[in-house]
Amino acid sequence: MAGFHVMANAQGIHVQPAVRRITTADLMDALRLGFDDFWAKPSHYVFLCLIYPIVGLILTQWSSGSNAIQLVYPLMSGFALIGPFAAIGLYEISRRRELGMSTHWRHALDVRRSPALPSIAVIGILLFALFLLWLFTAQSIYTRLFGQEAPASIGTFLRDVLTTSRGWTLILFGNAAGLIFAVVVLATTVVAFPLLLDRDVGAVAAIETSARAVMANPVKMALWGLIVAVLLVIGSIPLFAGLAVVIPILGHATWHLYRKVVEPERVAQTRRPM
Repeated sequence: MAGFHVMANAQGIHVQPAVRRITTADLMDALRLGFDDFWAKPSHYVFLCLIYPIVGLILTQWSSGSNAIQLVYPLMSGFALIGPFAAIGLYEISRRRELGMSTHWRHALDVRRSPALPSIAVIGILLFALFLLWLFTAQSIYTRLFGQEAPASIGTFLRDVLTTSRGWTLILFGNAAGLIFAVVVLATTVVAFPLLLDRDVGAVAAIETSARAVMANPVKMALWGLIVAVLLVIGSIPLFAGLAVVIPILGHATWHLYRKVVEPERVAQTRRPM
């Protein structure tokens, strides 16, 4: 692995990959290509991604047994905040398939040998910090409305949330806060991890490129975020089991979205010394 560097690439140069404008058809094509990557070896990817529904069930059980029922929904929805990092092995599989290399599931672990690993780790830590901040925010909103005492049971919690004004206030402000967190993650990481696997540009350039991609395509990126959210909800409904299929498809699709949004490396790029 190359020396530790996150502000710029290994040569100390800040690289700014060019971004393209995309269409809704590009989003649908990215999803189609993501499904193609998944379908090439679905059993391998389902096996690889079984960890997600298992973790979901464990977290739900922990929340219920630790008088933290109010955190079940924030934990489930907050998974989308760390999803870009959790799917990094899937980006690597799509990259290898694109190059005609072996796509056995064990190659998802090859990320650990990437020269961009320090930058990947830094952004991953930032996402985890945002995830924890989201949980703190969600708990703070609940505490402000319902007090420090935990719900007596799931039934009591659901009744309080769905049939009282405090409950609907919780839903309104909780989802508004969650939307802000989701927008921040989308704007900073939508292509960051695939870019780092493809080119060791440094964490700052990867985040910056994601932000420029979103600014160049605000409506299309908002639609992409909505598609991701809807599919994650659908995958979570049957005891999280659907995530074993939804997450690999979205992971592979994100790689292809990166290919459509960011210009190839051979295209002239703007460089400036750090």
